[in-house]
Formats: sequence, structure tokens, C-alpha cells
Amino acid sequence: MFKKSIQIKLEGYVKKYLRKHPDIKLVIVTGSVGKTSTKVAIGTVLAERFRVRLHEGNHNAELSAPLAILGIEYPENLRSVGTWLGIFKAARQRIKQPSDVDVIVQEVGSDRIGQVPRFGKLATPDIAVVTAVSPEHMEYFISLDNVAAEELSAANFSKLALINRDDIDGKYAADLSNPNIDTYGTSAAAEYHFLDGDFTVVDGHRGGFVAPEWDEPVEVKVHVVGEHTLRPAVAAGAVGVKLGMSASEVAKGLEKIRPVAGRMNPLRGVNDTIILDDTYNSSPLAAESALKTLYNLTAPQKIAVLGSMNELGATSAEEHERIGKLCDPSQLAWVITVGEEANKYLAPAAKARGCQVKSFKTAIEAGGFAHKVLEQGAVLLFKGSQGGIFLEEGVKVVLHSTEEESKLVRQSPKWLADKQAYWSQL
Repeated sequence: MFKKSIQIKLEGYVKKYLRKHPDIKLVIVTGSVGKTSTKVAIGTVLAERFRVRLHEGNHNAELSAPLAILGIEYPENLRSVGTWLGIFKAARQRIKQPSDVDVIVQEVGSDRIGQVPRFGKLATPDIAVVTAVSPEHMEYFISLDNVAAEELSAANFSKLALINRDDIDGKYAADLSNPNIDTYGTSAAAEYHFLDGDFTVVDGHRGGFVAPEWDEPVEVKVHVVGEHTLRPAVAAGAVGVKLGMSASEVAKGLEKIRPVAGRMNPLRGVNDTIILDDTYNSSPLAAESALKTLYNLTAPQKIAVLGSMNELGATSAEEHERIGKLCDPSQLAWVITVGEEANKYLAPAAKARGCQVKSFKTAIEAGGFAHKVLEQGAVLLFKGSQGGIFLEEGVKVVLHSTEEESKLVRQSPKWLADKQAYWSQL
């Protein structure tokens, strides 16, 4: 009851703030995967022209979106009355002050049915970006149709929407009622897309960004790894075009995009190896995309360290087995699994395909084994979720230098203590 009353109070402040400052553009990002990378990419591009506000974290609770829109830090102690009184005072001051931003880029996450539609009662975004419809929090959503209805609701309550053409099944077009919708992606079927040219792990992708508003593609460089990581950049370019940015501004912004920590971030490993750090979270779509990226790289040895994918409910066994079947023995020297679901379902499926497989309870054990078997110049993919998996700790074992640990996710003292406490119970 306390949390609900706080939420209602904050939503009221947001409504007043947006009414008081109608010049501020609101861009929201929702979808099953890729929200944070897309949000940060959009902010990076828009910063070439606009004053931008975005919260780089990814609190997906009902309280976080209003606080982020108002530019107020998420409190550590949610039960402190004094803290909330201070926040309410800061919100009232924010409403009275002149606008300090031109564009707010807000991530809107959902782990329960109805959370995204509720945001539509809070504000009418100028642009909604929907990144994907794929299995997520299936213990609550039950079916992919429910996921689609949740995520695509953002397109319907916004003035304009940009939909990922590559990661949303066309059958869900039936869920869309907004006539002002465009698509983005890496395939030419999308109105906004990327013509991939040259690629290296170090420098990323060089190619052309295509926008229907422009006569010719604009040459750009995007410093990310993998086709699926290009899509957030394309979304960012599309938002920039919609908000009136020039081709040169968009190109400069796209070149400044870098991977977010734990999202296909290339790191230097021991023995001249490359680590693809994709440890922030995992889902079937993201795991499949990460494996495809690994397969497209040239290296003397490739190793996939795959953790359990959490929050899949009744679909967990099927989805883990499917990812196991995608493990290609002609591509992978080793498949290393971590976590109960990955060990129980993914590992046997990968073995059945002919892969060498080793399973562990903890990320540190997995990292130690990877260090033992890796060869000079290898590429290692670490793909996992947070709850009980924490593959970033396995990455530490094969990093070239401890200085690189600052680039990993979940390294605060609290996170490190939580992880240690979890492992001590195993």
C-alpha cells in the first residue's frame, strides 16, 4: 500500500511536469530484449543536437520511470518516509524550474501484464521504440501473444512508433492501431536500416544508414559487435531523423555509440584472446543472436559459456534445449554451461549435436575451465543471466588485466557481497 501511494504521487508529479514543459520531447523504449542498449544508443545520437536526459540504469519497477523522467535519483531506502518527502520536494522544484532538457529517453520495462499500458496513462510519448517480442517473464505472461500485447501497447498510446522489423513477428501487426508506425532493422525490408559493409571486432561495422527521408544512404561507423547489436544503433538513427537531425549529426552520433557493459562488449582476454562479454542477462532471442555473432567471427578456437536463462516459466526446458541444439560442433571447441536449467536441458542437447560440453554450478568454476582449455587467439562468448548465474565473475578469470574488471556488470560492493552470499549456500 505504501509503494502504491508513492507511485500514484510520483505519477501525478510527472503529469504536472510534462504539462508545464510541453516543449520537452519524450521518447520511450520498450520490448523483450535490448532496451538498455537501445536507450543509450538513442541518447548518444540525440546528444549531437539536444540536451538529453536518460537514466543509464535499468530499474524496471513502477517507481523508477517517474523518477527518471523527473531527473531524480532512485533511492536506496524505499521505506524511508524522510527520503520520499525529500524526493517530493525535489519533484515540485523540478516542475517550477525552466526546462533543463530537450529530450527525455525513458526505458519502460515490464515483468507483469499491464505495466506498459499503465505508462500510457502517465504520458503520451512523442516516439515509442519497440525492440522485440520474445519470451520474457513467462511465469507471468504465459504466452508470447500476451508479451506482444504488452510491449506493442506502447506503439498505440504514442504519437509515433518505431518497430523492430527483424525481431517482431509480422503476425503481431494485428495488435497495432496507431497509423503512424515505421520499422527499423538490419534487413532492407525495414524503412530505416543498415547496409553492412566492412567489419572487424576492434572497429565494429562500417556501412550505410538508410532513411526514407534521405536520397542516399549515409556512410557511418558503428563500434558494436554483431548484427543484432546494430539494431539499437539503427533505432537511434531513426529517432534522430524523426526529431529533425541532419545526416551529418546522425552519422557523428552513430560513430560515438559503444557497447553497454555486459551487452556484447568485446574485452581483451589472456593469450591474445577476445571475450564477448554478454553477461548482463540472457533470453532465447538474445542467446541465439549471440551465438550467430560468434559463428560469424574468424578465430582458431571458439568457446561458448552459456548460463541458464531465467524467468522462462513453463517454457524453460524447451527454450534451453532449443539453444543447445543451436550449438554447432563445427564452430565450437567447447560449450560450457552454468546453472541448473542450462546444465539439465541445454548441455544434453549440445552433446547430442556432437559438441564437447562441460557443466558447472558456478561461473568461477566455468571461467577456470575456460582458462584451462583456451588457445592463443581464441574468442570466448560469455552469455548469462543475473539471478544465480553471474557469468561476469567467470569473465574475470580469463581477462587480460584486472583493470578491465571495471567494465563488467554488477561490480558494486553490494553486488559482490550478494554473489558471495549466494555461492556460499551452494
